[in-house]
Amino acid sequence: MTGLRISMDGAYFLFCGELQKRKGIDSLARLCQDKLQADPFSGCLFVFRSRRGTSIRILVYDGQGFWLAQKRLSQGRFVWWPSGQEASRVLQAHQAQLLLAAGNPETEAAPVWRKVS
Repeated sequence: MTGLRISMDGAYFLFCGELQKRKGIDSLARLCQDKLQADPFSGCLFVFRSRRGTSIRILVYDGQGFWLAQKRLSQGRFVWWPSGQEASRVLQAHQAQLLLAAGNPETEAAPVWRKVS
């Protein structure tokens, strides 16, 4: 079984609004441009949550095309989600991993890994 790999050098954006299930790759890429003022071709990981909070969708461009992944929880909801006036929020790699595990990305974690020179 393979999973979505999250690297330390990536950028991770959360769309703070709620998403309709009908949106596909083109609609989500347009949403990245219009609402987030972000380039969907940048290779950043864009995370969107459904209205009910039972699933999240992830859009990323890999240099050849777009990947659209969805995780739907069999029980419960993605309870944590930012609220506020901003359209997006930037996450670090460990925060994105916690979110994908239906956890709270604001939980205190070990210090972010830094390359030793």
